[in-house]
Order: sequence, then structure tokens, then C-alpha cells
Amino acid sequence: MEERVYAGCFTRAFGPEPDAGTPTVVLVHGLGLSGRYFVPLARRLARTGVTVLVPDLPGNARSRHTVRRMPDVEQTADALARWHRRLVPGPSLLVANSVGCQVAAALASHHPSLVDRLVLLGPALTPRVSAWRQGGRLLKDASREPLALIRMAAADYLLTGPLRFVASLRHALRDATVAFEGHLAGVTVPTLVVRGTGDTIASEAWVRRVTRLVADGRAADMAGAAHAAHYSTPDAVAELIERFAAGETP
Repeated sequence: MEERVYAGCFTRAFGPEPDAGTPTVVLVHGLGLSGRYFVPLARRLARTGVTVLVPDLPGNARSRHTVRRMPDVEQTADALARWHRRLVPGPSLLVANSVGCQVAAALASHHPSLVDRLVLLGPALTPRVSAWRQGGRLLKDASREPLALIRMAAADYLLTGPLRFVASLRHALRDATVAFEGHLAGVTVPTLVVRGTGDTIASEAWVRRVTRLVADGRAADMAGAAHAAHYSTPDAVAELIERFAAGETP
């Protein structure tokens, strides 16, 4: 693993240097977190020779000092697009988890030339669901995740800071209410929507709706996983992504 700062994003890089002849996978983390919880999946994907890039989004974790104010979802997507253009020579396979799916949907909708395929892991937040209900779902899911992930997430939340976390949550709730579904409807690339069967945050009904909203969507379940399936079952998620990238039906 190599660590660098590009275009305001602290970035973890796995596999070969980004090159026009090498497929690139970009992993986008969720609310208030860092890319650390993607490291097991990144290492597994990079074993096949692809380039894997894992940024900390602006304002989060080790990218927290790159912006003065916490950007909203669309501003974050635009910043990620600038980072992508600087670092990646062509379109990438974009993989996002949780609220990172809102950023990924905005990027794929507004900057379609940067995305070849899209994978949404446990897309959140669900539109028109209150912050209290979303919080209750998060607490319920936490009991189903590995203890190591809970410790990592707690450290990341502290690093990002409570004020920035609250600002991000407000932005994400507003985006879920007014823009998320519209961004999903603007996604034209093949899209795989993955849900852990134990996920209490992204409901089965919402995942089905996400799959219908995108132009070319398909869904897959990850048995025995909760919201962060990529962390608890990285090998199985990697195999699913690799089959999807190869054009196979999950």
C-alpha cells in the first residue's frame, strides 16, 4: 500500500500505478469515515493486477484539513471528480458504501465519462426517513458488525470530528430528500447494488428501488453480512465485483 495526497484527498493506492492500460477501481467510503475499512477489499482486488485507489473524502479523517467547511454531497462529488481526473487516465469502476453511494450517484450522474461501472454496497440514506430512524437503524446494524470495524469507525469519527460529522449528516439527509433518487435516475452505466442480508440500514425494499431507478441495474445479496459487507466478507464481495466487471450476471 502507498499513501499520498492528491487534489486535496489523502489516498491509499494498491497495485500498479494508474495507467491507461490497467483497470482502475475507486472505493468511496461512508459518512464521517475514512477509507481504512476498505483496505481488506482493496488488497484482495489488487491481487488480480488492477489499480485500486481509496481516498479519504474532503473534510473526512486524514483529508479533514483540506477544506474549511464540510462540503455537501454534490460538492464532494465534484471534488472527487477533480481528484479522479488528476489521478486516473480513464473511466474507473466506482465502488461505494453507505452514504458514499450518494456521492457516487452524484458523480456518475454529473460526470459520466469518469465511470465505467458502478457498485453500490448498502446504499444509504433512504429518502424521507427521519434522522432518528436512520440513527436507530445504524445502532441496530452496529451489533451485527465485527468489533474491529466498530473500533475503526469510532476512531475515524473522532478524527473527522463531531461538528464535521453533524454537518455531513445534515448534507446527506438533505441530499436523500431532494436529490439522491434523481442522481440515481441519471446513472446510465451498468450498476450492481449489493446488500448484506443482515443490513438494517439499507432495506431490501429500498435496494430494489435503487436497482429500478438506475438505467441498467441488477441486485445481489451477500449472505451473512450486514451493512459493511465489504469489510466482513471481502473475498466474497471481491469475487462479485470481478464477475460484474467481466460482464457476468451476478
